[in-house]
Amino acid sequence: MSAVNLTLEKAYALSVMALVTCGASRENAAATARALISAEADGQQSHGLTRIPSYCCQLRSGKVDGKSTPSLTNLSQAALGIDAHHGFAYPALELATRELVSLTKEMGVAMATIRRSHHFGQAGAHVERLAEEGFIGIVFGNSPKAIAYWGSSKPAMGTNPIAFAAPLQHGPPLVIDLAFSVAARGKIVAAEKVGKNIPLGWALDSAGLPTQDPKEALSGSMVALGGVKGAALALMVEVLAAALTGSAFGFEASSLFTADGEAPNLGQTLIALNPEKLSSGAYFDRMAILVNDIKQTEGARLPGIRRLEKRKESKLRGVHISQSLYQEIMGLANKDA
Repeated sequence: MSAVNLTLEKAYALSVMALVTCGASRENAAATARALISAEADGQQSHGLTRIPSYCCQLRSGKVDGKSTPSLTNLSQAALGIDAHHGFAYPALELATRELVSLTKEMGVAMATIRRSHHFGQAGAHVERLAEEGFIGIVFGNSPKAIAYWGSSKPAMGTNPIAFAAPLQHGPPLVIDLAFSVAARGKIVAAEKVGKNIPLGWALDSAGLPTQDPKEALSGSMVALGGVKGAALALMVEVLAAALTGSAFGFEASSLFTADGEAPNLGQTLIALNPEKLSSGAYFDRMAILVNDIKQTEGARLPGIRRLEKRKESKLRGVHISQSLYQEIMGLANKDA
């Protein structure tokens, strides 16, 4: 079936309508739709519109509270605690980044921990907002079990994305965004939906053997990026995103793709640094030298160039989704469905 082309504005409006129809407040739906459309526009479809059906199913079952409002507690002069109250992560993340901007200007270093949260999508987008305000941003977020402890074949830790963003004096921020699995779990879910095999090296089956079958992969474990080092870094994120925030570990959290079970209860930690204050004014000059060296090195490129190119293209031409996904979202947006 042919793909459906949507302008970013139409995709946003459709997403909001589907989420509100299924039980989200308009404010929460708007924050969630902004994040999903941003990911779709950047070419990260696994965190884009494909998430609408599972989000809506979880709204309807009560696994995610679409009406909750995140609350904030000042933990210290430079630390914030945010309770997402088992709602979507995006309203809590927007609150965190807004508060961190003013706090980091004053303190030089500030952080926010988010508990009782949900899927936080395109990790880089959250810290990119901080970088656009002139700050270095770092975010850690854990997710339901997908990667095994090193030496085991039983999934226990999430793919646990981290992202880093650094402002530049000229041009968009430098953004580095990665998870600690060879491939995103969302890509395997997408392959399973359309009946396609996955590349070898992405996942192991329940017996710990390499597989190309997405169903076997989803019942097994993801391969850690970089082997033992990636597994160790995924464990680090469990500490920084789950233990530090008082949230569920990967082996305790329920699936982000199904409507059954309790709320996932995931955690995120954001750190913001004021580079001008911390570097005594040297930061932007030093970054210019670094970026110039990368650009002058044959074969090298700054991370995120393709994402920015895709973003520009999406603003001009919109995004393309499958006819089946479009019809599914339309059905969710229809109150009579």
